[in-house]
Amino acid sequence: MKKYFQSSLLPILIFALICFNACSGSQKTTEENSFSEPAPIPETTPTPQDFYNPGPEDRLMQVVRRVYQDKKGNLWIGGDDLFRYNGKTLDLFDKEGGFNGLVVRRIAEDKEGNIWLGTMNGIVKYDPSASPGTAFTDYTKDNGLVDNDVWSIEIDHNGTIWAGTLGGVSRFDPSIEKFSLFDLPESEPDLTRGVTSERIVHCIMEDSQGKIWFGTNGGAYIYDPVAEKAGKEALTNISEEDGLCNNLVNDILEDKDGNIWFATHHNGVCVWEKASEDSGKKSFRHFTSEDGIRGTEAWSLFEDSKGNIWFPVENDGIYRYNPVTATFTNFSKKDGLPLGAPHFAYEDKDGMFWMGGFGGLFRYDPSAAEEGREAFVKITKDGPWE
Repeated sequence: MKKYFQSSLLPILIFALICFNACSGSQKTTEENSFSEPAPIPETTPTPQDFYNPGPEDRLMQVVRRVYQDKKGNLWIGGDDLFRYNGKTLDLFDKEGGFNGLVVRRIAEDKEGNIWLGTMNGIVKYDPSASPGTAFTDYTKDNGLVDNDVWSIEIDHNGTIWAGTLGGVSRFDPSIEKFSLFDLPESEPDLTRGVTSERIVHCIMEDSQGKIWFGTNGGAYIYDPVAEKAGKEALTNISEEDGLCNNLVNDILEDKDGNIWFATHHNGVCVWEKASEDSGKKSFRHFTSEDGIRGTEAWSLFEDSKGNIWFPVENDGIYRYNPVTATFTNFSKKDGLPLGAPHFAYEDKDGMFWMGGFGGLFRYDPSAAEEGREAFVKITKDGPWE
């Protein structure tokens, strides 16, 4: 673990020196002997990225994919790196401190206070009670994980840890410290995305009835463990054929009223209203440009303490839906949120909102907005955190 300071000048100077020497050497060879034998080509040709190691401030300002506040009030910030703000200092976790994850997509906390992180390099568990240097435990394909590229994590009411990966779903058995495969049907891969597969699971959500929902390229799959114990069909599917706005589901949320929300990749956000489900009919409400939603690529969903639903839309900022007035409010560059590719919105215990994506991390203060003051603040290594 590193405190939030380190120099990034040395790698840049090294890169400049190498380029200078290479250019000087090339000129001298040409002048002395135009027929001299060419220098051997290295096995790996260096690029500027090989010599540039961005400092902590750069890392925090580049991309933030997830924020989570744990039971102790620590704020975990996941992006290409992992940060933790403990109320006094901002800590950077990297390989020197035992953190081997890369690109943190999901953060969850179990009943014991352990932090589980879904990354491109597998799942990493952080044990706050462990001694320094031993706090991180890695779980990869060697531990039964179906694929190391993890996109989602959900910890259900029984403490079972579910992981959605590029290769499907795995669930964790703590008694043997291993993951096992939970099989889902294959779906048609979305070739318009940079990363896809027939079995990718973008999100996992447990609802109030204990059912587990999986967001895939083939709509949403619902696993009912009670039905399975009764010997009944345990896995069902909801897709465009049932009224789902798009089969490529990025996130699923159950709100406080029992409505199920879907953030999709190609057709925005829709909600499966509980009233219609109780009547025995699958009825979806799809929010479109007629409701004021301009984009169609929605990444995540979040319900705040007042029951508002937040979701980011590619190139169109972040939306807040007020279920009481049935109206949307958009936050974007015009309001001080210049995120071209926003990933999430999250409310902490103090009622502050954190929003991030490609462009870094921003904090939104609703009280400041109500008073007509500047509500959005760009977060750097120096904060502001309060």
